[in-house]
Amino acid sequence: MSVPLYQAKAEFFRMLGHPVRIRVLELLQDGPMPVRALLAEIEVEPASLSQQLAVLRRSGIVTSRREGSTVVYELASGDVADLMGAARRILTELLAGKNELLAELLETQVAGR
Repeated sequence: MSVPLYQAKAEFFRMLGHPVRIRVLELLQDGPMPVRALLAEIEVEPASLSQQLAVLRRSGIVTSRREGSTVVYELASGDVADLMGAARRILTELLAGKNELLAELLETQVAGR
């Protein structure tokens, strides 16, 4: 029995629903990074980062390779970087709308005094 597309999309977005995973994906947009560099940038416990990287790897959104004793991660597809860019644009628009509303509220508050 196949999973409906809307359910598969929901599971995909649920997989993205952790701040450490999002930060990893943001960092990997600039290219492959070793785990030690990710740890330095994200500042979480190694076990926590390892757990989140495993989720991303199992989902197929990132890949890893071993270079000697170093494990290097990278985005599996450029589409992931596109998705992160789209999320940034959407959030920017949403927050800009809220800032405009806040400015209007502040103006009416000052005018009402």
